[in-house]
Amino acid sequence: MTEAHAFHAIGLVFFFVAVVVVVVIIIIIIIIIIIVVVIIKNVINILFNLFIFLTFLIFLIIFIVVAMSSTTEAAYFATTPPPAQLEWLTSRARTFISHHAASGRRVALVTSGGTTVPLERQTVRFIDNFSAGTRGATSAERLLTAGYAVIFLHRQFSLQPYARHFSHDASGGTGLLDLLETTTDNDDDDDDDDDEKEEEKKKKKKKKKEEKQREVVVRVKKAEAKNVARVLKHYRAACHDNLLLPLAFVTVGDYLHSLRAVASLMRPLGPRALLYLAAAVSDFFVPPERMAEHKLQSGGEAVTDDDDDDNNNNNSSSPHPREQQQQQKGRRLVVDLDPVPKFLKSLVDGWAPEGLIVSYKLETDPRMLIAKARASLRRYQHHLVIGNLLATRKWEVVFVQPEPSPVRWLRLPAAAAAAAAAAAAAATAAKEVGDEEMPLPLEKLPPGEPDAEIEALIIPAVAELHDAHIAAFKKP
Repeated sequence: MTEAHAFHAIGLVFFFVAVVVVVVIIIIIIIIIIIVVVIIKNVINILFNLFIFLTFLIFLIIFIVVAMSSTTEAAYFATTPPPAQLEWLTSRARTFISHHAASGRRVALVTSGGTTVPLERQTVRFIDNFSAGTRGATSAERLLTAGYAVIFLHRQFSLQPYARHFSHDASGGTGLLDLLETTTDNDDDDDDDDDEKEEEKKKKKKKKKEEKQREVVVRVKKAEAKNVARVLKHYRAACHDNLLLPLAFVTVGDYLHSLRAVASLMRPLGPRALLYLAAAVSDFFVPPERMAEHKLQSGGEAVTDDDDDDNNNNNSSSPHPREQQQQQKGRRLVVDLDPVPKFLKSLVDGWAPEGLIVSYKLETDPRMLIAKARASLRRYQHHLVIGNLLATRKWEVVFVQPEPSPVRWLRLPAAAAAAAAAAAAAATAAKEVGDEEMPLPLEKLPPGEPDAEIEALIIPAVAELHDAHIAAFKKP
């Protein structure tokens, strides 16, 4: 074999080895690709199955939450007795709503005042919520002026539309009796002839004097007459046109039963319904099964049913053992309260799903106001939260709508000027204070009481939102 043949043979061997190596590499790559594809396919299947599982789990959780909410709602209404006048209240509301639905008028349900939480079935003691009903009564007046028919669901004996102008307040406002004065006619109409006997004249004068003393006239003081006449005119117009329906509640149970009944009746109004929830509703209550029948005792000794022969009766309404123990603690009373179920979601989803729903949020901490309002909107999915602070509620409120709508402060002129000054000072100091989400600093609060009502700004703004709400329903 020659040297050339040897090199040729070696070249063939190397070529063959190279081909084999390439083929092996290709096979390995193909195998790797197949494995990767299989793995990816399995991963995709796993991810898809995981997605299906998580979706199912989410829907299951939502279903359970909704079911629990419905169960809680049903349980609350089943165990909490309705107000005695609920049937009468419902009948009046049905007639009122039907009348205005036929005419195409907008109807507002305004809730006002605070609810109570009874501690006994035969109630002597109760927990009350802070509210005189000023916001609700004033708003009801403004809504009537704006052309609404108003159902005024209020705390019994709280402030009323129009009548509120003649009620004493904490600042020493004018009460009804302060507006009145008594008078008699002092003009002497004696036209007796000169030749009458003196004795007869005296008798006639005495008789006239006695008659005048009996005919005392009560009238409005001249300085107040114009204002009283103005309020009376608006009140009579509302009554004459059947535009105002006052309905009362006392306890949180009364309120919720009444709210559900009236709101459900407003459903046929569709978007023309406005639910303006300004009542201060209790967050906690004593369930009826844990409520004492009689007054909780404040002395060291407790009166229980142990000595009562009827105690063996299975139908006895004796206090819950825990209540008896609480009574036996003497002057120290520990009250066990349950949270009141949140019904705003039921209002949005079922009771009046097409109406414009406005709620109030009262806070004392400025840092929490906007966040709490937004949390409420996310949770209940309604249309507007009007936030206000206890210290500045007469000067300013904030409108918080679902995002991305910005917050909107409404301020009386003096408060607006103070807020603008505070914002300018903060900007000058390069501090992140004074932006649109900051309430009026307490130290900048104008002195005294405002000379105007913040509701004069609130109600036109709410009516404007209601216009847009109705227009949205009319779009094809």
